[in-house]
Amino acid sequence: MLKILYFASLRETLGRGAESLELPGGVSDVSGLLQLLTARGGEWGQLATVKNLRYAVNQEMAQLDSPLRAGDEVAFFPPVTGG
Repeated sequence: MLKILYFASLRETLGRGAESLELPGGVSDVSGLLQLLTARGGEWGQLATVKNLRYAVNQEMAQLDSPLRAGDEVAFFPPVTGG
């Protein structure tokens, strides 16, 4: 299982802050997971359009080619601005 976390505006758009997902065969990295999630359609398609979307795997900043294993925690969050 993967634990997936959604932060900031993604949480609002998707209507959830977290979910658990069985790691599907063929999904071996963050890019594959992102493609799987966006394929759900509807608001999930917006994951592919967020500029500068950030990823973390097990609380470490990650890249699209960062590998995933069962038991990992994956976080998606948009860039944050402050003032």
